[in-house]
Amino acid sequence: MDFNVKKLASDAGVFFTRAVQFTEEKLGQAEKTELDAHLENLIARADCTKNWTEKIFRQTEILLQPNPIDSTGARIEEFFYEKLDKKIPMRTTNGELLGQYMLDAAKDFGPGTPYGSTLITVGEYQKKLGGAERDFLQTSAINFLTPLRNFLEGDWRTISKEKRLLENRRLDLDVSKARLKKAKLAEAKAAAAPDFQETRPRNYVLSASASAAEHELRVAQTEFDRQAEVTRLLLEGISSTHVNHLRCLHEFVEAQATYYAQCHKHMQELQKELRSANGDSIPNAFTGSPSTSAVLAGPSGLSSSSLPGASPPAHPPVSSGHSGLEASTLKIEEVQPPATGTRKAKVLYDYDAADTSELSLLADELITVYTVPGMDPDWLIGERGNQKGKVPVTYLELLS
Repeated sequence: MDFNVKKLASDAGVFFTRAVQFTEEKLGQAEKTELDAHLENLIARADCTKNWTEKIFRQTEILLQPNPIDSTGARIEEFFYEKLDKKIPMRTTNGELLGQYMLDAAKDFGPGTPYGSTLITVGEYQKKLGGAERDFLQTSAINFLTPLRNFLEGDWRTISKEKRLLENRRLDLDVSKARLKKAKLAEAKAAAAPDFQETRPRNYVLSASASAAEHELRVAQTEFDRQAEVTRLLLEGISSTHVNHLRCLHEFVEAQATYYAQCHKHMQELQKELRSANGDSIPNAFTGSPSTSAVLAGPSGLSSSSLPGASPPAHPPVSSGHSGLEASTLKIEEVQPPATGTRKAKVLYDYDAADTSELSLLADELITVYTVPGMDPDWLIGERGNQKGKVPVTYLELLS
């Protein structure tokens, strides 16, 4: 191996002088050549573009692949396929995997059973949703992620390299300025206090040193100007990068809109198929009105809202009739319990009274309830000790 000691020593000397210059600038002991305002603005704009592009790129990756473990594994797999110059295989999405599980389960449960046939229907649509997701991921990766990655790994690396080179040229320029300044001071000092015995050789050496420093400064200035122009041209290309990323952003939004539209269409079709297959025999608990879903069923007093896992029903509407016991005129303290017809009720959910005419409830407590003529059927009068007030029927389970 050709080991050039002189070149190594020269590079080490240049690095040392740059380090000294940089340190003295930070300490305020040396002058620094400032870049022109236009170039400074271009550098600041480029740095801002890089920082936000990197954040958007990383967060988009998380959006498209929420699981960091899966994302890491996918990147490693992509790396090996790229090195082997092979096409990356299609990955199964979570929706497709769920759909396949449902289809496999339907085979064991029996395709002719209600549950099995429904599993088949839902499983097929889950696979359709997964396919739409896969198309969305591929389109987003090609049209949005890839251009951002190319900028960060390509254009920005070139810009960063030229910026570092510009900084080195600036440091060399300032070192040359400092050397020329010292040479001029030494020459002026020698001229002010001449040594008659060594005047000619000493002045000759100092003059030669100053001339060499001037030549070095001219070379350093030329290299700095050339590098500043190269860096400026690269930084001005950031405007084109913004235009390209804007186009990619539009394509990403279009891909999202298409994906969500497909998902909405598939889900509407699935709902129609389930309704036609079940004949509306299994009502949708999320679309029924609170008053109809909470109708008391027979002597057991069970309501649909008392099923395990049910959420508290909506606040019952206040009657708008002209009864003397309507909400605006009902005086709870004047209501007396009937001689017969009172019942015990178990509270299903916590309830906060909206005004003084209502009674706050705690889940699982027992209260006495009854009704009075002309009262809104969605409400009962409840008593707990000395407390009395209106309570919503949907929050109660009537006991025998």
